[in-house]
Amino acid sequence: MNLANWISIFRVLLIPFFISAIVYYSPEKDYLRFVAVAIFLTAVVSDGVDGYIARTRRMRTRLGSFLDPLADKLLLSLSFITLALAHNIPLSIRLPLWVPILVISRDIILVLGSILVYVMTGNLKIRPSILGKLTTFFQMITILCILLQYPFSFIVWKIAVFFTVISGADYILRGSKLLNNNNHNPH
Repeated sequence: MNLANWISIFRVLLIPFFISAIVYYSPEKDYLRFVAVAIFLTAVVSDGVDGYIARTRRMRTRLGSFLDPLADKLLLSLSFITLALAHNIPLSIRLPLWVPILVISRDIILVLGSILVYVMTGNLKIRPSILGKLTTFFQMITILCILLQYPFSFIVWKIAVFFTVISGADYILRGSKLLNNNNHNPH
């Protein structure tokens, strides 16, 4: 267990506090919205820090390659679910329920596809694409815009939805190519 992995675990441990701040938020307790923003930003910054530490200090591990994306997916998925279901979020900026369903469905498809590629090829070397990174960026910006009650949040979440769909299709195509290459070049 190294420092980068501990930072990923810290990110996972922040999630219940973040969700609680949103759930208990009310106009009378407006400070909780800013607590949620601070916790979310801490999680986002620590994501960059653990990646930087893992790369620069040669601390990449199998555990870290599992923990880091797990922490990201938990934070984003649970945030989207909470921001769609929380009745204390103004309706004008609340996420429609289909948005977290789409985000989570994409992630489930990608996980199942990754398992399939690994089972079929014995290898899994799919690096994050620029589309995947843009998806994560816009998903994070969406969460911040909603928490900050940005009146044009709907534009940002529509951009996030676009990249979610496009990056999902891109990863599916990349996985299909890996499977096709494996079928044409069996070991």
